[in-house]
Amino acid sequence: MGKNDFLTPKAIANRIKAKGLQKLRWYCQMCQKQCRDENGFKCHCMSESHQRQMQVFGQNPTRIIDGYSEEFEGAFLDHMRCSHRFSRVAATVVYNEYINDRHHVHMNSTQWATLTEFVKYLGRTGKCKVEETPKGWFITYIDRDSETIFKEKLKNKRIKSDLAEEEKHEREIQKQIEKAAEQLAPVIDGNLERDEKLEGKELKLESGVKVGFSLGSAGKQITGREKGESSKWIFEAEQENERKVRTEKRKASENFGKSEKEKKSVSALEELMKEEEKAKERSNRKDYWLFEGIIVKVMSKALAEKGYYKQKGVVRKVIDKYVGEIEMLDSKHILRVDQEELETVIPQIGGLVKIVNGAYRGSTAKLLSVDTDKFCAKVQIEKGIYDGRLLKGVEYEDICKIPQ
Repeated sequence: MGKNDFLTPKAIANRIKAKGLQKLRWYCQMCQKQCRDENGFKCHCMSESHQRQMQVFGQNPTRIIDGYSEEFEGAFLDHMRCSHRFSRVAATVVYNEYINDRHHVHMNSTQWATLTEFVKYLGRTGKCKVEETPKGWFITYIDRDSETIFKEKLKNKRIKSDLAEEEKHEREIQKQIEKAAEQLAPVIDGNLERDEKLEGKELKLESGVKVGFSLGSAGKQITGREKGESSKWIFEAEQENERKVRTEKRKASENFGKSEKEKKSVSALEELMKEEEKAKERSNRKDYWLFEGIIVKVMSKALAEKGYYKQKGVVRKVIDKYVGEIEMLDSKHILRVDQEELETVIPQIGGLVKIVNGAYRGSTAKLLSVDTDKFCAKVQIEKGIYDGRLLKGVEYEDICKIPQ
C-alpha cells in the first residue's frame, strides 16, 4: 500500500477533516477545490494547475463570471421552487440551505458581492417578491410555470363568471323591486282619490242638512198639512243622511284596511332590500382592500428615515391582493408596501371616492358629507347599476380618494 493511498490513516484523516463546509475565502471556484486553511490556499494558488486555470480566466473573465452567475441563480431558484414554492421566507434561511451542498457555485465567483445585492436583483427582474423588514430581507417565489399560469387563468375566469352571475342576479332583484313599485303606485293613487271623494261627500251631506233646517225655519205662515209634510220630509232626509254616513264610514274602514295591507307590502319590500344589502355585504367584505388608481397614505415608520412616512401616493399595481406598488406624488419614487402599512385618504366634500370594501365594493361614488364623530361618511354612487343610490354610515376604511 502506497504512502497516500485511499485506506491509509493519513488519507482517512484528511477526508474526515474535509467533511462538511469549510471557509468560503479558501475555496477556488476555477479549480473547484476547497482548502482547509490559509497556508493550503496559498500553496494551491502557487500550483501549476491553478496558474493554468487563471490564464484561461484572464482570456475572457466576463464570460466566465456570467456563466457562474447564471448557474448560481438557476440553482438558487430551483431550491426555492422545490423547498419554498408558496411561502414567504427569509433570504438568509434559503441561502444557508442552498450552501449545505459543498459542491454548490459559490457567490464570490458571481457578479454579486453580497446576498443583499442578489436579493435586490431578484426583485428587480420579477423572479421573486422581495420585502425589506426590520428582521431582514424576505423573499417569495413567483411561480411562472405554464401549468401554474394556466390554473391561475382558470381561477380568474371562474371568479369573473361568479361576479357576472352575481351582478345578473342583482339586476333581476332590482327589476322585481321596480316592477312591484309600479304595481303599487296606481293602487296608492286610487286610495288617495277615494279619500278625497269621501271628504267631498261628507261636506255635501253637512251642507244638505243645513239647507233642510233653513227651510223648516222660514218666516212664512204654514198650514198644519204643510207643516206635517215638511216635518216628514226633514225626517226622511235625516234618515237618508244617516244611511249615507254609515255607508261612507264602512267604505272608509275598508279603505283603511287596504292601506294597512299596502303598508305591510311596502314594509316587506323594504325587508327584502335589507336582506339583499346584507347578502352583498357578506359576499363583498374581504380582508384585502387595495385597488389600482386609488390614493393612499404611507404609515410605515420603517420608511420614516427616507421621508415617506405619512406621504401620499397612487397605487399603480396590486401584487397578490395585499401588496401595492405605490408611486409617491411628490418624489415619483416607486415603493412596494403591504396594505397593513397603508391608510385610506378621504377627499374634500364633492370629491370622488372608490368603495374599496363592503356591499358596493369596486363602485365609484361622490362624497356628500362626513361625520367626524362616528368616523363615517355619506356617499352617492356615480356609475353602474346602482347609479344614484345613497349610502349612509360608510366607514372611512371602506372608501378611498381617487384622482379626479
